[in-house]
Amino acid sequence: MARRLFALQEVLSGHILYRTVPFCGKNEKFAAEPAVARAMPFASWAEIFCALRIVDTQAESVMPTSLFSKNAALRRLLDRHLPALAREETLAPEGITERIAAGSMILLGNPGHKQLAPGLVGQPARVKVNANIGTSPLCNNPAAEERKLAAALAAGADAVMDLSIAGDLDAIRVSLLAACPKPLGTVPMYAVGQKILDAGHEIAEMRPDDLFAEIEKQAGQGVDFMTVHCGLSRRGAQMAVDAKRVMGVVSRGGSMLARWMLENNRENPLLEYFDRLIDICLPYNVTLSLGDGLRPGAGADAGDAAQWEEVINLGNLAAYARERGVQCMIEGPGHVPLHLVRGQIQGIKRLTGNAPLYVLGPLCCDSAPGYDHIAGAIGGAVGVEAGVDFLCYLTPAEHLTLPDEDDVRAGVMASRVAAHVGEISLSRPGALAREAAMNAARRALDWQGMAKAALDPARVCSRRKEHEKEDVCAMCGKFCAVKMLQGTGRRHE
Repeated sequence: MARRLFALQEVLSGHILYRTVPFCGKNEKFAAEPAVARAMPFASWAEIFCALRIVDTQAESVMPTSLFSKNAALRRLLDRHLPALAREETLAPEGITERIAAGSMILLGNPGHKQLAPGLVGQPARVKVNANIGTSPLCNNPAAEERKLAAALAAGADAVMDLSIAGDLDAIRVSLLAACPKPLGTVPMYAVGQKILDAGHEIAEMRPDDLFAEIEKQAGQGVDFMTVHCGLSRRGAQMAVDAKRVMGVVSRGGSMLARWMLENNRENPLLEYFDRLIDICLPYNVTLSLGDGLRPGAGADAGDAAQWEEVINLGNLAAYARERGVQCMIEGPGHVPLHLVRGQIQGIKRLTGNAPLYVLGPLCCDSAPGYDHIAGAIGGAVGVEAGVDFLCYLTPAEHLTLPDEDDVRAGVMASRVAAHVGEISLSRPGALAREAAMNAARRALDWQGMAKAALDPARVCSRRKEHEKEDVCAMCGKFCAVKMLQGTGRRHE
């Protein structure tokens, strides 16, 4: 295949920008680390901009039909569902097809996931919301996870991830797939790690073949998208350790792979044998959710060299995967101060060829445990306006415990509000139409109309139930400002 550039590498000392050599192609190891030794500094900002244009050109160079010709499962899925997707998203069918081919939009759907309604991710399609559920060693109740799945779907989640790390993970996963009509994702590294740790062994003893076997098994079970930390290189792991980050590595999957690499002095197998991963996922149209193993776990860590080193790798991997016919989205930052959110999002989108961006939060403060769904929604709204395509919810349980059904509902609604706020700022027709309908209903004191226009109609009805026979709300009663002026203009006609 054509050799391509690692566009930019930001190194810790002095934040110097570097140009590096190409990485290898099909059936060869991805030589990320040797490239560093031959890195040469850019001579000028003009060269930097030129490199960025190279990345953009590569992202746009894929022919419109190439992805579909290589991914027959995706082609069949789109042929079957395109008319319904176009109606749902109020987008032209040809626009959807072109964006999927270009890699700026993806269609989540594994043919093996029965009764699935596949979903589009990528603006200008509606910004989607994901809900994370799953067992833990301290809270292992599969029946509760099924109830949380139902709560997430009822609240309007567009996708769900099973992050279980305790119990019979295969049984849990298969049960959730059967009960979930929306795309379902996983982190295969968790299942591999569970077997190793539950047996009393060290994660450094993992065999790469076991990881790839787990990915293949889950693809066969019907999983629609998988978080795989392919961009976390041995160099990046070492950078995160040496930089003395405030929170170090906070990704569970990322920390396990980092430990494996540093203990064994080997490269990440998901990076080294990326073609093997692609070969597994292609027949099932499994979307690679390229994980952010070095995402900042504290606002003070946002934007360091380790984070950007991984982002650059993810951009190159995504471009290569698309050429092989596999869809990708990029996972984005976690804890980012509000004034840095826009720059982070735009930088990630630029360096990853405008691939769909899947973001946790971003959490714009670190000191709101119990209210992280609010902190995440604030960052999420700004992120959507800056280009985020897919929001992963946070719940009131974040950093504290496993979420319950109420937490799941609160998290989904907070992220849905964030998505809607961002879409209003982007003048998305659907968001503006909802706002107009709500305003018209409020002006007319039309409570049914208000409930219909609300993001959460059930909440409107339940909070109003005690005074539902009144034409005004219980806060104002006869002092209602809207009612106060009704009919005044007609008295003088």
